[in-house]
Amino acid sequence: MTTTHDPISDLLSRIRNASMVGKKSVSIPHSTLKESLVGLLIKEKYLENMETKGKKDKKVITFEIVYDETERPKIKGLELVSKLSRRIYSGYKNIMPVKYGHGHLVISTPKGVMTDEVARKEKVGGEVLFKVW
Repeated sequence: MTTTHDPISDLLSRIRNASMVGKKSVSIPHSTLKESLVGLLIKEKYLENMETKGKKDKKVITFEIVYDETERPKIKGLELVSKLSRRIYSGYKNIMPVKYGHGHLVISTPKGVMTDEVARKEKVGGEVLFKVW
């Protein structure tokens, strides 16, 4: 299994590709960041049923993509904001809603990974990772 140097873009690409071809489950190499991002997407009901398998270097995270009643994925779009070459940071006052409130901005803060709504409530900013709608 090969991965890119950017684990977040790799995760988003795998989710995007699997949802475009109608695949139900996705497996990715484990990291604590990926696990917390998948956990957040499960909490927001874009993904479901996360399971971690394996030991040490061979750990894998497996999860399922949520589809609606017409078999279309709940995730309509994913857009990477921060890249390895260009990090984007935002204070909580500058965090704007995604798609007029129909999407989420995922932010890595000192209090952990959270959505834009939670970051505004907690009054904490951080690195803007990606948008999901």
